Amino acid sequence: MQQAVRVAAEIHPHEPAAGCVIDPNKRVAIVHDWCPDFRGGERVLARLCKLFPGADVFTLFDFLKPEIKAEHFPGVRFETSVANRLPGVRRYYRHLFHFCPFLIEQFDVTRYDLVISSSAAFSRGVLTRPDQPHISYVHSPVRYAWDEQFSYLDQAKLGLGPKGLLVRWMLHRLRMWDARTAHGPDLMLANSNYVRRRIGRIYGRDADVVFPPVAVDEMPFRPVKDDYYVTASFLAPYKRTDLVIKAFRAMPHLKLVVVGEGQQLAQLKELQAPNIQFTGYLARDEYVNTIAGAKAMVFAGCEDFGIALAEAQASGTPLIAFGRGGAVDIVRPLGSEPNPTGVLFAHQTEEAIIRAVGDFERSGHAIRPEACRMNAERFSEEAFDEGIRAAVRTVQATFAGTAGRAMTEAESIAAISSR
Repeated sequence: MQQAVRVAAEIHPHEPAAGCVIDPNKRVAIVHDWCPDFRGGERVLARLCKLFPGADVFTLFDFLKPEIKAEHFPGVRFETSVANRLPGVRRYYRHLFHFCPFLIEQFDVTRYDLVISSSAAFSRGVLTRPDQPHISYVHSPVRYAWDEQFSYLDQAKLGLGPKGLLVRWMLHRLRMWDARTAHGPDLMLANSNYVRRRIGRIYGRDADVVFPPVAVDEMPFRPVKDDYYVTASFLAPYKRTDLVIKAFRAMPHLKLVVVGEGQQLAQLKELQAPNIQFTGYLARDEYVNTIAGAKAMVFAGCEDFGIALAEAQASGTPLIAFGRGGAVDIVRPLGSEPNPTGVLFAHQTEEAIIRAVGDFERSGHAIRPEACRMNAERFSEEAFDEGIRAAVRTVQATFAGTAGRAMTEAESIAAISSR
């Protein structure tokens, strides 16, 4: 990529100032799967909109509250799919996944000079012109259609009955579409090394890693911690918050605070114990203070990256996390790093979590809050911005070179014709 950046500088000696990403006269379309709430993917979307003032956002479903729009997307125009107008669609939009490839293809972005897709499922498949640069920031290949299909089917209790077979067939069709559209973008960016490996295995493509933007300066640094552990996420089955709760039920002398809401909240509350507190949704200031005051954050899911984990590190809070997925990029493990920032456990089981918490109770004093904060700087918003700028310069150089070759061919034809 560095070579491509040098080439871009030679081809475009009069590019905009360093703070700009693209000529302000150019039109940019940002395509995002859907906006059910303001979580990790939407934070990436908001940062992209800040990098590209005047960009238009195309998304299948938009349920963002007006105050969120005002704070994070001022002046941004959102265009949604026709399905966004279905009655009560917020309750069942996820069940429309088999229609989403068709819906994403109905967005007309062909009039834009640059297309950026922010994709965990469908947006990467938007239709573009062959001479139109398309950068895809991949949060993940479609999890429930590929290697995590069996986990999702098991959690949804979908066996081989009529309903289960129908869902499996729809996932099969989704895989075919996903594989077919994988080579549409000119450049793929992965949000972690784990996702980069998944892209290589599933699509046969390489990708550059650009970590998601973490608002490091937003997180209060708290070197002195309170006497509780915290787990925080959208409460979906794949996050495996149930394992964390069950593990702490077996450790009644340790306090756990569960932050978040989601479709699994009622089910998880059935596991409540005297040492476990559910906060539900927390406003941003309450959330960051709760994370910052925790002894450690415990997370048992396999995240593609995990912005909440990086935010905890920014607060000086150690991590106890499942050693697969983005956590491997974030955590510097106790016992194998000179400046450790957490503990990784190898298996998604209650027993593994109990052992990891025990290791932290015995040796956690070796993890310094200052080391956690310094570690988080690798995932800053500024680092994300520079990664996106480099990607734009790369595709600009590629298309400039293509245009140059096309001109040479045209000149050759003209020369032949004039003979």
